[in-house]
Amino acid sequence: MIAGSTIPLIIALTLAPLMQSVISRTKAIVAGRAGQQIAQPYRDLWKLLQKGAVYSDTSTWIFRMGPVVTLASLLLALAFVPFGGFHSLAAFSGDFIFVAYLMALGRFFTVAAALDTGSSFEGMGASREVTFSSFAEPALFLSFAALVRYTGRLSLDPVLAAIGPRAWASAAPVLSATIAALIIVYLSENARIPFDDPTTHLELTMIHEVMVLDHSGPDLAMIEYGAALRMWLFAAIIVGIAAPWRSGNRWVDTLIGLAAMLTLAVATGLIESSMARLRLLRIPQLLLVAIVLSALALAF
Repeated sequence: MIAGSTIPLIIALTLAPLMQSVISRTKAIVAGRAGQQIAQPYRDLWKLLQKGAVYSDTSTWIFRMGPVVTLASLLLALAFVPFGGFHSLAAFSGDFIFVAYLMALGRFFTVAAALDTGSSFEGMGASREVTFSSFAEPALFLSFAALVRYTGRLSLDPVLAAIGPRAWASAAPVLSATIAALIIVYLSENARIPFDDPTTHLELTMIHEVMVLDHSGPDLAMIEYGAALRMWLFAAIIVGIAAPWRSGNRWVDTLIGLAAMLTLAVATGLIESSMARLRLLRIPQLLLVAIVLSALALAF
């Protein structure tokens, strides 16, 4: 069923890299540095698109398909996510499950591309990625189930539309636990501190970055852009729950949503500036906290 608007998808495609830039700029300000310019991610993507791609003799078509399928799956998933005062482009009953599996499809091909290089280094990162995602996905599904049970709706767009100030007045503990679980999953799925450090290249700490070391040129641009879209997707869902203002004007609600996205990006930067990356053995424990929080939200 077509729900109606391309505006949320256009906003995501245009502003997704900006969210990562705000995070980097926030970290730079906290550290007392000038930091990169706001438009730097767009320049980096443009430079990568102008370069050529280099492929190893040991890699096959799987390595080449990894970035393409990852980006395509995220673009399709974003079509089911509303934003601000606009409905999502598409919606159907149970589409939140479809969205979760689209993200899992992109992860599968990223992992498969890493393994296809024949590098034990990238295989190590792929192993860690799959291990941690096996903890993050139950928390994501339980969070969706809690929202579906509370609102009585089976589609992501109507679920988020049903959450407003009255919902917070009657079910604040449930929604707070759901948001806390989703924020933990958001940090894990986007390879942010305390789960991973996107700026490091140390062998003992790399998870996501190590899987894409062999990609270059347009392939790397698709991966970087896909990472920005994945962050936007999770953030849009969190903002849809945490900032459910309905002014009656779609554009005003969209501006409120953009302000909330900016706030979440700044908060992410502050989190990364105030704590260190967790030890690998501690990461599953934090993801178990997300599972428990989402399970409690579903129970209550």
